[in-house]
Amino acid sequence: MENKHKLSINQWAIEDRPREKMMEKGAAALSDAELLAILIGSGNTEESAVELMRRLLLSCDNNLNSLAKWEVCDYSRFKGMGPAKSITVMAALELGKRRKLQNTKERLRISCSKDIYDIFQPVMCDLEQEEFWVLLLNQATRLIDKVRISTGGIDGTYSAYPYRKHRSADCGKESVATKDARLLSGYPEFQ
Repeated sequence: MENKHKLSINQWAIEDRPREKMMEKGAAALSDAELLAILIGSGNTEESAVELMRRLLLSCDNNLNSLAKWEVCDYSRFKGMGPAKSITVMAALELGKRRKLQNTKERLRISCSKDIYDIFQPVMCDLEQEEFWVLLLNQATRLIDKVRISTGGIDGTYSAYPYRKHRSADCGKESVATKDARLLSGYPEFQ
């Protein structure tokens, strides 16, 4: 059996090291594995951080959306991925999700179902059970708020944040929610 010698990142050519490469060429020049390697800082006794992240990504088909659903126990299957490194990666993926959710200064105009998809995809992409949401729109079909009404699945559903639902209705937004449902129904007479 051959003796495999691990080459640490510090022994790599400077232009190949993830941090230096990012400083020189920008974040877009790095692979997902290299970006994740920067987060975890080091690999294990047999592989560099980049090699470890390549192997980890390969196990989820190089899909960051799949990786975002992982828990600490999923990461711990890989030598060198303890709770601290796992939580660091999980936090970075959550920040990416929140960045996508960040409100823009101008209210979004809802004109088709793709607009609704773009709003809810980051919110719902990692859910393990169904949720029912209502979009609150003004009369110009611009987004005021989104409210989760219930969560559940095949065996039942439960109301989520009932105080928020009532608060929205108390603010006179209930007519907007009704208009929203009619607008999205596809019946032109209601638009």
